[in-house]
Amino acid sequence: MDIKRRKELLEAYKNRHPEMGVISYRCKETGEVFLGISKDTKADFNSTNVKLAANWHPNKRLQELWNKLGSEGFELSVVKVLKYDNPQEDHTKKLESLREQCLATDHNARRIWK
Repeated sequence: MDIKRRKELLEAYKNRHPEMGVISYRCKETGEVFLGISKDTKADFNSTNVKLAANWHPNKRLQELWNKLGSEGFELSVVKVLKYDNPQEDHTKKLESLREQCLATDHNARRIWK
């Protein structure tokens, strides 16, 4: 790959607008909900699913339920989407605020990551 093409691809990657928001893993059997913030929802669902499948996720309760019920026992969703303009800006505080709003409205919800 030539240098010019590489720079073009790198610039396109930097300026992409991945979906950001609050992701949810809801256990169909127990009703427990695990919420996390995400700067790229597709990538974070994939990463979390890989950790769960490998029995390597740090959230012990989520891992326990996953081991018992498998992926079929969960409903995955994006419960809140963050609208933003600048993909290079740090949106962590806004995402945490959205997650806190979700936690306040659902008594069965807890954080995915401590």
